[in-house]
Amino acid sequence: MMNINIDNLVSISEANQNFSKVARLVDERGTAIILRNNAPRYVLIDYSLLRQGNTAADDMNVDNIASRVLTKHIKAFEELAK
Repeated sequence: MMNINIDNLVSISEANQNFSKVARLVDERGTAIILRNNAPRYVLIDYSLLRQGNTAADDMNVDNIASRVLTKHIKAFEELAK
């Protein structure tokens, strides 16, 4: 099961403006979840993890977990989106 860490969440505008930062995040943590309109939309995963079969697509709970994290921290995400 893929663990979702709130520190792995990146807005799509930040990913677009600073992809090298997102790539470093993936290098350090294995994945980054890119948000679009404050909702998880894309997963960037280290290729070595993909080859091992540990992909987000294999985990049907990713959407549920991400939704719970976003719901729990919605005020912070709304503030960051400003």
